[in-house]
Amino acid sequence: MYSGFLDLPWWGYLLATLAMTHVTIAGVTIFLHRHQAHRALELASLPSHFFRLWLWLTTGMVTKEWAAIHRKHHAKCETAEDPHSPQVVGLNRVLWTGVFLYVKESRNPDTTERYGHGTPDDWLERKLYTPLHKLGVVVMLGIDVALFGVWPGVLIWGVQMVWIPFWAAGVVNGIGHFWGYRNFACADASTNFFPLGILIGGEELHNNHHAFATSAKLSNKWYEFDIGWLYIRMMELLGVARVKKVAPRPRLGAMRPAIDLDMLQAVVTHRYDVLARYLKTLRQLAAEEFGQLKIDAREGRSMKRLLGADGAALPEPQKARLTALLARSERLARGYAMRAELEALWARSSASHDQLVKQLQDWVAHAEQSGIRQLEEFSRRLRSYAV
Repeated sequence: MYSGFLDLPWWGYLLATLAMTHVTIAGVTIFLHRHQAHRALELASLPSHFFRLWLWLTTGMVTKEWAAIHRKHHAKCETAEDPHSPQVVGLNRVLWTGVFLYVKESRNPDTTERYGHGTPDDWLERKLYTPLHKLGVVVMLGIDVALFGVWPGVLIWGVQMVWIPFWAAGVVNGIGHFWGYRNFACADASTNFFPLGILIGGEELHNNHHAFATSAKLSNKWYEFDIGWLYIRMMELLGVARVKKVAPRPRLGAMRPAIDLDMLQAVVTHRYDVLARYLKTLRQLAAEEFGQLKIDAREGRSMKRLLGADGAALPEPQKARLTALLARSERLARGYAMRAELEALWARSSASHDQLVKQLQDWVAHAEQSGIRQLEEFSRRLRSYAV
């Protein structure tokens, strides 16, 4: 039986498989995700064409379809129109059959027409990569058999074929919206399910990505690592990539004596840090109130989670518990209500800049005149945000 050009020990085949699937992961996160779907960076012709060719060989995915489906996911996240939300269709369905949800959405011409703009439309795309997208994986099968022999080649090819459907369509889209930790209180359910973004190229840091979708860097905290960002920085040093945008770092300056448009812009720019700090303030206020209300530590932890959740998305029994808690504490009820007022500053609305500045002025005045120490301290921090 044909043994291939490369005669490797068992661990050699394993390393070759991991290396090739890792290149595929890098292609998805750098080219399809950060470059094509979100325009967070620019790529030179050489890496761009390499990734297009490699993804054609190893996934058979069409760039326009992938970018369109992902953009729709962000636009319709956690709704019935989301192509793959575990909050809507269930975790098991996305985790184990996410690829079928992708295929179903790829057949929706409205999705590609509405969300697929700006993707490659050259001769290669029109004549090869799109119409013959299934041919690539067949060519890859021939390459694997030629390199590694019949059975090792077929096995390696099989792993390549299930790698992206499982890790990207299943794990990232499933677990990344169901379980993990959150740095940012996004409106969706996105989570970081592991702080070391190595196996899936940095896509493990999914909550960070949903908070700042156009950032080329997915890590945010000091303990997080995004290997995709490492590759992008290396490509920048080689002159074949240019980062266009990264997530803003919170900046604090001197306290502003006046609440004006500059302060509004600073608050909106750093809205996720603002909200995270406010939720921390709310938890501190809650801890003080729980002592007065004789709420034990276990019940207190549960109540703090309810205070930090999106009230509209809570099940009815939890809404009732939260309502009962707020009825027992006027201070906590005020703090909870002011959270919604704060979020309204950056919510999509028809309000003018002058109206939003007035809303911010009113919010700061209410906080500083509330007689609640935690809100007064937070207001002083709010005055210190800078663009």
